[in-house]
Amino acid sequence: MTLSYSTLSTLADRVFTFMIADHGGHADPVIRNAADCHAGDWGMDIHHWDWNPGVGLIAMSAYYGAGRDEKVQACLREWVRNNAHKRNDIQAVNATAPFCILPDLYWWTEDPAYKDMALAWGDWVLDHAHRTQAGALQHTVNSAASYDKLKDQVWADTIFMAVLFLAKLTRLTGNTAYVREALRQLELHLEVLQDAETGVLFHGYDCATGDHLSGARWTRGNAWLAVATPMIVEEARKAGVSASAAVLDRYDTLVRSIVKYQATNGLWHTVMDRPSFYQESSGSAGIACGIAKAVKLGLVEASYMRYAELGLQGVVSQIADTGEVLSVSGGTPIMDTIEDYNELTCYATLYGQGLTLMLLAEFMQERSEQRHAL
Repeated sequence: MTLSYSTLSTLADRVFTFMIADHGGHADPVIRNAADCHAGDWGMDIHHWDWNPGVGLIAMSAYYGAGRDEKVQACLREWVRNNAHKRNDIQAVNATAPFCILPDLYWWTEDPAYKDMALAWGDWVLDHAHRTQAGALQHTVNSAASYDKLKDQVWADTIFMAVLFLAKLTRLTGNTAYVREALRQLELHLEVLQDAETGVLFHGYDCATGDHLSGARWTRGNAWLAVATPMIVEEARKAGVSASAAVLDRYDTLVRSIVKYQATNGLWHTVMDRPSFYQESSGSAGIACGIAKAVKLGLVEASYMRYAELGLQGVVSQIADTGEVLSVSGGTPIMDTIEDYNELTCYATLYGQGLTLMLLAEFMQERSEQRHAL
């Protein structure tokens, strides 16, 4: 069954409303074992400047772009007003995600404060963020504490959390250095993360040891690149910059490979090639959204839209009447073993709500374009 614009809009509003509600003390996950790395109300705590709220904010921006509901933009402006003083608390690429909404807010409001904050952080990413010997951004999750622990590690997460932000700065400034670096980072990450055997991505890579750490072909990790790549390529095209043939070929291989692991209900398992592991909503939403974006840009064949539509159906089945997105795995570092990914508790998170909202917003736009073409 094809979901109508009206149905998608209703679902999106429900997911958005759950995101911005006060969940203090009401979102405690059950800690099952040492695999879980967050507790308390971390999953739905939007009041800090870090990657989890950042994904939610990026999704809200996409939702505003799809429906132009002024309450959504007002929510974004209020969040920045209340949290901007925290923006330098965590000097890490993972904490870059909230900055990604600042170019959008500048385009909508022309308030120079948004532009100034974005450019200051963009310069930090370009000039001071830690890198591997090959030049890839080293994944860091908080200040100095993670630099040594994650030294020379490349994670799939970084493309969505930081590299997408760099790409958006070119349209803000006219300086193509930002989007060229974004494309370079995309190519560097794909080179070391893409599995030659399956075509999908490993969660991470250790440049010092030359191995893929846990060796997990983690679904949400694949989702970060699946959805961010077409967004980065679109920014590059607007600036008159072309992605390399290597990036385009690798991305095409990624999508052609990912769909082989889609279950009949539209979802993907939390580790892509482990069908006995639980199905996971946030990664499924990100992948389906990415495929839909890629079809629109001509990065993959139009026939692949059927996988995005099936993914949409699967994710929608996981939206509760309250707006909570179910079956979202908790915050996931690179685990010690592949089996540990299946031990992570599922609970409500801003990135789970966010990736789902991005998917709904993408199909709202798609349905709207279809309607206007008639």
